[in-house]
Amino acid sequence: MSGALLSVSNLQAWYGESHILHGVDFEIKRGELITLLGRNGAGRTTTLKAMLGLTGKRSGSIKIDGVEAVNLPTHKIARLGLGYCPEERGIFSSLSCEENLLLPPAVGEGGMSVDEIYAMFPNLKERRSSQGTRLSGGEQQMLAMARILRTGAKILLLDEITEGLAPVIVQTLGRVIRELKAKGLTIIMVEQNFRFAAPLADRHYVMEHGKIAAVVEKQDLAAKADMLHEYLGV
Repeated sequence: MSGALLSVSNLQAWYGESHILHGVDFEIKRGELITLLGRNGAGRTTTLKAMLGLTGKRSGSIKIDGVEAVNLPTHKIARLGLGYCPEERGIFSSLSCEENLLLPPAVGEGGMSVDEIYAMFPNLKERRSSQGTRLSGGEQQMLAMARILRTGAKILLLDEITEGLAPVIVQTLGRVIRELKAKGLTIIMVEQNFRFAAPLADRHYVMEHGKIAAVVEKQDLAAKADMLHEYLGV
């Protein structure tokens, strides 16, 4: 797995007594974008959480820029450059939009400034003084993404960022992801919206029953459409 910025090998994870991941293997090089695809319950979100140490017991190997992280606590994994945007967004509802942006600590160099973030997300600039609870679902999603860009994270873990959002907001998120990729960030997306994910990703990992069932390179999407339909129902 040479040249990989992040390398996951034989990752096993449990929630209590429930064994969820059964040997997940994938890798991603610097500047790439990959997706974890699959039906609900396939283990995609658990894979992101296990990488961050947010599940119970886990085993296997998680190498981040050559550093083994499988036994590290979550705050030390974050300092290796992982930024997580959870499906539930985790906005602090009593804080303003800008206070939410300013709250997370830096985990590395090169985080975006608030002005750079407002240039990328003009909606947030307009709502900078609004309370978290007063933001629309799309604005909350933008804020959840923007918040990790300030930290200096180099690997972004994005969990179902388009779920329940209007098409115009989904379009905006697609533009932002292209910009982030152009800046050299490395991105892992768990995404149910295959039409959104397909043109963005360099590679797709299809999960089933807590394992990687198939790998599809961008250039092979058309040839493997039937197989993807079988796994995903798309």
